[in-house]
Amino acid sequence: MNHLKKGHLLMPVFFGLCLMLFWPNASYAKQPESSYWYPEQLLNWTPENDPDAVFNRSQIPLANREVLYKVNDNAQSDAKLVALSALNANTSGVPSQGGKDFFANTFSYWQYVDLMVYWAGSSGEGIIVPPSADVIDASHKNGVPILGNVFFPPTVYGGKYQWLEQMLTQREDGSFPAADKLLETATYYGFDGWFINQETEGGNAKTAQKMKEFLIYLQQHKPEGMHIMWYDSMTTDGRVNWQNALTDKNSSFLQDRETRVSDSMFLNFWWRDQQSSFNKAQALGRSPYDLFTGIDVEARGTDTSVPWQGIFPEGKTALTSLGIYRPDWAFKTSETMEQFYQKENEFWVGKNGNPAATTENGAWKGMAHYFTAKTSIHELPFVTHFNTGSGKFFSVDGKLVSKESWNNRSLQDILPTWRWLKEGGQSIDIDFDWETAFYGGSSLKLSGTIDPKNPTHVKLYKTNLPVQKDTEISVTYKNELKDTHMKIGVSFIDNPDQFVFFDAKKQSHNRWTTDTFKLKKYSGKKIAAISLLVESDKELKDYAMNIGEIKVNNKKEKQDRVNAPQQGKVSEAAFNKGIYADVSLAWEPSEADVSHYEIYRKLPNGERELVGATPNHVYFLSELKRIGKEGSTTLEIVTVSKEFKRSEPAAVTFEWPPYPKPEANFRADKTVAAPGEKIQFFNTSSEVTEEVEWHFEGGTPSVSNEENPVVTYEKEGVYPVTLIAKNSEGETVLTKEALITISEAAKDIKNVALNKIAVASGQCAPSEAASFAVDGKVNSKWCALGAAPHWLKVDLGDQYAISKFVVRHAQAGGEPQAFNTQAFRIEVSSDGENWTEAVKVTDNTEAVSEHSISLTNARYVRLWIDKPTQGSDQAARIFEFEAHGFLNP
Repeated sequence: MNHLKKGHLLMPVFFGLCLMLFWPNASYAKQPESSYWYPEQLLNWTPENDPDAVFNRSQIPLANREVLYKVNDNAQSDAKLVALSALNANTSGVPSQGGKDFFANTFSYWQYVDLMVYWAGSSGEGIIVPPSADVIDASHKNGVPILGNVFFPPTVYGGKYQWLEQMLTQREDGSFPAADKLLETATYYGFDGWFINQETEGGNAKTAQKMKEFLIYLQQHKPEGMHIMWYDSMTTDGRVNWQNALTDKNSSFLQDRETRVSDSMFLNFWWRDQQSSFNKAQALGRSPYDLFTGIDVEARGTDTSVPWQGIFPEGKTALTSLGIYRPDWAFKTSETMEQFYQKENEFWVGKNGNPAATTENGAWKGMAHYFTAKTSIHELPFVTHFNTGSGKFFSVDGKLVSKESWNNRSLQDILPTWRWLKEGGQSIDIDFDWETAFYGGSSLKLSGTIDPKNPTHVKLYKTNLPVQKDTEISVTYKNELKDTHMKIGVSFIDNPDQFVFFDAKKQSHNRWTTDTFKLKKYSGKKIAAISLLVESDKELKDYAMNIGEIKVNNKKEKQDRVNAPQQGKVSEAAFNKGIYADVSLAWEPSEADVSHYEIYRKLPNGERELVGATPNHVYFLSELKRIGKEGSTTLEIVTVSKEFKRSEPAAVTFEWPPYPKPEANFRADKTVAAPGEKIQFFNTSSEVTEEVEWHFEGGTPSVSNEENPVVTYEKEGVYPVTLIAKNSEGETVLTKEALITISEAAKDIKNVALNKIAVASGQCAPSEAASFAVDGKVNSKWCALGAAPHWLKVDLGDQYAISKFVVRHAQAGGEPQAFNTQAFRIEVSSDGENWTEAVKVTDNTEAVSEHSISLTNARYVRLWIDKPTQGSDQAARIFEFEAHGFLNP
């Protein structure tokens, strides 16, 4: 990861039925990705010319939020909190509607955040980045506005002044086309504004004036409620000069006399006290809480040293709001979901894990110490399954409907407001459980010992829910005991600390059971909190209870019929290798009050499995695998209401192409060996292969039906290898002539590219030049910016017999797997002028790739990078390029 000087924002480099059928080997439909642009791409963007656009739209409006009351006397709600968080690991390659990994950044402490910035953008991928749709959905559900990021990088990290000029270009009428596009994209995708981060050097006073005019234009033309935040970077002379406070040099980017320029400003990290910023804001007629004093927690998280008194002086009102840069530290430094959530809790609540008692937490008291938790729970129905937004499986009403891991933050529930606010006994633990779920991939678990003298009261949710004559509250639970020893509690706004409890008495015996309680007696009141009470008249050890659902709703709503989706269709289907399908689904939204839609696949055995869910009315199924030799697949779309009632399914069907013959292919771990040395062969034929037959001329064995046989050759010589791949549809034969060389010279094979002269098409910096790809170290790399292809050429200094290449990609050097080179070629030449292709790879995902070839003479080798990463980042990252061979006598 590349860093700027300490204290500056870091470069976020990481970070009816219309059916179109393509036969095997045709172009593969593209998995929709969240958008990212350079200025020219933004200016040319329209929803009509972007096939991914419709998948990137949020469907959840921004909820209203309330403070109501507080549980921590230190907390306040005048100063606000903004989080600049890398909610996805990369700018490019982010699936539009969730992914397949359970371990994902399912951030959930929205109750303490007033504004979220989707931190992303890099010179190699794109510098203008809207939030992904699933993150918008989660943010809006919790009542938090979310901003996209416009990042002009420093030139040392690939920033181009040309990009700034393109963004600030005006029409003759004075309008800014790029500003219009920023507003258009935010409106279309459904997010709430932009964070503007200008750190590209080269500007002057005219540049600064033009930027102010750009910001003012945004103010004058933005829809009501849209927010524009400016970063303390460029000053009025056009220089990039961080002020770390509101000063005369940067204040006009917030307020210029009577003109509102930005809605807020993020102040850089080098500060001790913000009294001067407070005074300056008031002198400008602006609230000091429009200023967000920055703290950088990316590297040290809760160990970050912060002069808290400089923002929150003891016994006084806060001087400014707080800006947190990279609270995704908790996710980045975790290896498991449990560790991630534990670090999140310490970050937001403090070491004690009690939002009501933060004073004893030490230097890092947690955000709950400074900020009152807010709630967006004020309308019926309210339903939670404690679904964190990812899972190792998926359950619906307690039934397993998918065994596949997943993440989709659009499905994340509003999670408990207080984590964890326990009163009374402390011997009962409470946490999320990713091994058991009633709906989704998680539930809430109570476990430990029940102390009969000290019941445990766990306050979960702050709410403002209206109680009517037919309002009910229900809890769905599962445990192994005969008695539940649990009650569900509610308090009311007129006295939030006084609870009424309802005894969950049904025997669950390790099955999901629901208890429902009428609230008619409290009609006209408003529920302030929802809690659980665990108690017993005798000590109980090893108590364990899973809570799968809590619901507050009106009884009459249970009788409402949920309408099925209409006009469901497969809008596109593309096939790969005859057994994988990428399928785009679309349907008309239901008229009912919809939470989301579930998509199921009907299986040949008559059952069905969940293959996706979305609040949108389009969905893309990526790499849906054919089951056996089925000729068609039926998919069912089901409407799920906000009460989690389901409609009848709407079915759509697509046809598979004819089942294909296999395509034979194989590789060897080495192509040059000494007599008697073992060589392993690997069958890499297409997946439809049912049987293989190997022929090894001169080898032992000479014939094999093993998948990956080991062969020896006793005599020196050059030998061919043949593989026959078979299935019920036929067979294909592949012979690689002169593939294996058996020679005593095999003992002399080494990396002949080591420390040789290397040149390249470009470099990111002097410390990332071509020579670093052949220095034998995996903590250094060759990097190249700009549009692919990139190339690296090595002069071996003499003619060598080459048998293998090894390429160490980004992940081998500690960078994300998403930056591993996907498509590349390796060429060889004897004279540096005439080249022959020796290796071609189109689908690499590995950190280290090895490529054995037939023994080939060459003095020069050249690596071409055609697709530098797994996404659209165009920067090549090669930590080592090796050519193995021996001097050709």
